[in-house]
Amino acid sequence: MKDSAVLQPELLLDNQLCFRLYAVSRAVIRGYRPMLEALGLTYPQYLAMLVLWEWQAEPPEQPSVKALGERLMLDSGTLTPLLKRLEQLGLVERRRARHDEREVHLRLTPAGDALRDKVLPLREDLLCRSGLDLSASDGLREQLDSLLLQLARLDG
Repeated sequence: MKDSAVLQPELLLDNQLCFRLYAVSRAVIRGYRPMLEALGLTYPQYLAMLVLWEWQAEPPEQPSVKALGERLMLDSGTLTPLLKRLEQLGLVERRRARHDEREVHLRLTPAGDALRDKVLPLREDLLCRSGLDLSASDGLREQLDSLLLQLARLDG
């Protein structure tokens, strides 16, 4: 019989990659919070706006709520209230597609477009405050992209 009080390195919190990713994610969101609050945005709203600004430069075939959910890896139950709030803030418009009433298309309002200029310095400001240089940030992002791809394969 195994002694349950024996320390097993694979069960130590500090040895868990998932905990490190979780802690870093929370720290990054905490770092963005005061800057985004000054703009009236939450972090998830900020992410949605980033995609909508991307789409303005390179429009997808269907700029739909479904496509945004896939891009952000969010379900409609999370995305719908977020988009309603962005619409109430006057940043986004939602419209039913003419060819299919079930499909909702998104587009930025002039205010949503103008917000981009205020958001532009946020990432650099956070990197400067953290002391992480841009090349280290790029390398880390590439590693995380690779990990995400590998984990997505597990989902089938």
